[in-house]
Amino acid sequence: MLLRHVARPTTNAMCRGLGCSVQSRAFGIKTTLRVQEHISKLIKKDKSKSDKAAEMQVTGPGPYHDTILESMPSELRVPRNPPPMREDTMDHTWNTTDLEALDVGPTKHRVPDLISDKIALWAVKSARKPTDIFFRNKYIHRSVMLEVVAAVPGMVGGLIRHIKSLQGMRHDDGWIGHLLHEAENERMHLMTWMEVSKPVMWERALIATVQTGFFAVFSLLYMVSPRTAHRVVGYLEEEAVTSYTHFIGEIDAGRIENVKAPEIAVAYWNLDPESTLRDVVLAVRADEALHRDTNHHFSDRIRAKRESLFEDMDTNSNKPHIKY
Repeated sequence: MLLRHVARPTTNAMCRGLGCSVQSRAFGIKTTLRVQEHISKLIKKDKSKSDKAAEMQVTGPGPYHDTILESMPSELRVPRNPPPMREDTMDHTWNTTDLEALDVGPTKHRVPDLISDKIALWAVKSARKPTDIFFRNKYIHRSVMLEVVAAVPGMVGGLIRHIKSLQGMRHDDGWIGHLLHEAENERMHLMTWMEVSKPVMWERALIATVQTGFFAVFSLLYMVSPRTAHRVVGYLEEEAVTSYTHFIGEIDAGRIENVKAPEIAVAYWNLDPESTLRDVVLAVRADEALHRDTNHHFSDRIRAKRESLFEDMDTNSNKPHIKY
């Protein structure tokens, strides 16, 4: 269309026949060359950017990268991994002896006294039966499925309480931070087991399906009865502690190879560099025991109508109690 428009004669004085055709053809060639030259410049520019990016990866960050780091807000200057559940974890390198000395109460059980608590216990026990049939003694794959489910309640509870705090324009009494920390801790459990198990595609599809269904059911339960929801999580964590105890037994019996601990676990729990899979299971079990006790406690606080975590804090602390 461009060549036709240029080649169309407008007056008798303009070129005719072959002369006009040559002129229009020359204009078209010049235009094409200009376009090609422009595209060539763009390609060279993009290639230059790629070369600079590759050079940064090899030789290290340049001045622009350093500027980005210097301008980073202090709240973003955190480790790659989230903080572990126990405050003393990063101040001490944990070995097998230390992990075995932790009092996790492997047989600890909260006896239900309310009808809702009995229903919660029944639901958890019923959900365990098909899991036992499907996974049997495949404890690594069982752990993946367990952590996919266990990572949901903390995030759901934190989100719902966050929205209620905004809508009511009042403090949350300190729950949100604890619940989100629990969710992040469970997520790190999952990331650890993913490094060990390397699930295939159909296993990932099953995991996604189970997680989606549990997310919907638990969200509805938490909106209807937070006390029962936390009781469910408490009983779920009791089963988790039991499963990990059996996991340790399988390793000790030699039926599961006690391989070297993945790097993500060593960094997260500050484990001894020579730690093994058994040490990782011990660390995860200790976290699950803490979640078990915490969620049963949360359920009891709601029942007692004493949800504020600040009411029972030590008033002799040197730090002021800031509500959030």
